[in-house]
Amino acid sequence: MKLVSRHTLLALILALFPVTYKAEPNTKIELPDMGDSSGTIISPAEEKELGEAFFRSLHSQVTINQDAEIQEYIQSIGQTLVANCDNPSLPFHFFVVMENDINAFAGPGGYVGVNSGLIVLTEAESELASVMAHEIAHVTQRHLYRAAEAAGRLSVPTMAATLAAILIGTQAPALGQAAIMAIMGSSVQFQIDFTRENEMEADRVGMQTLHESRFDPRSMPTFFERLQQSSRYYGRDVPEFLRTHPVTASRISDTRGRAETYPYKQYSDTLGYQLTRAKLQVLGSKDDAGRGRVFKSRLSQGTTEQRTVARYGMGLVALKAQQYNEAESIFQDLVKQYPGQSQYATALARTALESKNYRLALARYQKLTEQFPSKEAIKLEYITTLVRSGEAQLAKKNLAALSYKSQKLPVYYELLAQVYSDLREPAESHRYLAEYYYAMGQVQDAVFQIRLAQQSKKLNPQLVAILRERHDFFLNEQIEARRNQ
Repeated sequence: MKLVSRHTLLALILALFPVTYKAEPNTKIELPDMGDSSGTIISPAEEKELGEAFFRSLHSQVTINQDAEIQEYIQSIGQTLVANCDNPSLPFHFFVVMENDINAFAGPGGYVGVNSGLIVLTEAESELASVMAHEIAHVTQRHLYRAAEAAGRLSVPTMAATLAAILIGTQAPALGQAAIMAIMGSSVQFQIDFTRENEMEADRVGMQTLHESRFDPRSMPTFFERLQQSSRYYGRDVPEFLRTHPVTASRISDTRGRAETYPYKQYSDTLGYQLTRAKLQVLGSKDDAGRGRVFKSRLSQGTTEQRTVARYGMGLVALKAQQYNEAESIFQDLVKQYPGQSQYATALARTALESKNYRLALARYQKLTEQFPSKEAIKLEYITTLVRSGEAQLAKKNLAALSYKSQKLPVYYELLAQVYSDLREPAESHRYLAEYYYAMGQVQDAVFQIRLAQQSKKLNPQLVAILRERHDFFLNEQIEARRNQ
C-alpha cells in the first residue's frame, strides 16, 4: 500500500460514481436517482453516531470556535439555506473552525464546517452563503457516503478521525498521517475526492438553494473566480478548499451562465454578517495595532452601517488589547445609538467582565437576558459571569434552564464542572469534566476524570451506576479506536 503526497491526501480505491442530469436554467432541478447504497449500509442512527464522533474528533485536531454569538450567526445562515434545500428534513450542524486557511467542508451527519479565513475572505454575505449551499448539496446528494463506503470495516471512532483528518487536510498534517497509518493497519484504503461531476452537481443544486434562500446566485461564480485568480499567488500552498473543490474555468463558466438566468437585483448584507466578520478579523489577527488602523480608516468610508461596524471592530481590538477604558467608551456610544442591537450591548457587558468588574458585568448581563430572552449566547455569557463571580448556585440554576442544544455544547459541561467544584461536589465535577473532555475528542482524559469521580467519597447508588456506565462507555470507545491502529 502506497502513501501519496499531502496535497492529494490518500490514494483512491473507491471511485465516486459519476452522476449526470439535464436541467433547464432557472427551473427546479429534477434530482437524479443516485442509487445510494449508503442508505442501506448506514442507518440514520449510525449516521448520527458517526457525525457526532466526527465532530468530537475535529475538536481534538483543530480549534472549533466557541464564541456563542459567532455560532449563533453561522447556524442561522445555515438553517436558512437548509430550509430551502432539496432535503430540508436532514439534520445539519454548522460551525466555524478558527483557521486562517481558506477551507470549508461537509462531514457525516450534516456537520458543515467553515474556516474563519474563508469567512474573512468573502466580500458579501451571499458569497459565504454560496460556499455553505455548495457544502449542503454535498450532504443532500450523499457524495461523502458514496466515497466513504469502502471504509465500512473501520470502527466508528477510527472512521470519524480519518474523515476529520482528510476533510481538514493540511491544517493538521501530522494527525492526518496518523489517521492514514491507522487505515493501513486495518488494510483499508480510503479517500474523499469529489469528481468533476460531483462538484458541478453541488454547484447547481447549491445555486438553486441559494436563490430560493434569497441570496445572490451571482455570488457563487464571483467568489470562485476570485479564488482562482488569487491561487496563482499561493505557489505550492494552495488553499485546501481549492484542493478538495477544484475551481476550473468550466465550473466558473457553468455557474456564471446559470446565475445570469436569474433576474438581477441588489442584495444587501445583514448586520449579523458584518459584525461576525469583524469579530473574526479581530480574533484571527496577529497584528492588533494594524487591524485597529484598518478599522479606523473605514470610519469615513461606506454606508452609515459600515462605519458603525468599523467602530465596533475598533472596540473589539481595544478589548483584546485590554484597553478597557477605550473599549468601554466605544461600546457605550454604540449602545446609546443602537439600544436594540444585542451585539453592542453584549460587548459592553463583556468589557466589564474582562476587566473583572463582576458586579457591573452581572448587572449588564442580567438586563440583557431580560431584554433578549431568546438569545442563548447571552445566557451562556451571563452564566460564565456568575461562575467567575462566585455565584455557583445561581449559575447551576441557569445552566438547567438552557435549551437542549446548548446543553450539548462543550462549554456547558465545562461550566457545570466548575459549578460543582465551587459547590464542593468533586464527584459531579469530575463527571462533567469527563463529559467535556469527551466532547472535545479527548477520550483518555474522559476516562481519567470518570475514575477520579469514582474515587470520591459518599457516592449514592444512582451516581455509582451512572459513573460505571460512562466509564465503560468511554473505555470501550478508547479500546475500539485502538484496534485499528
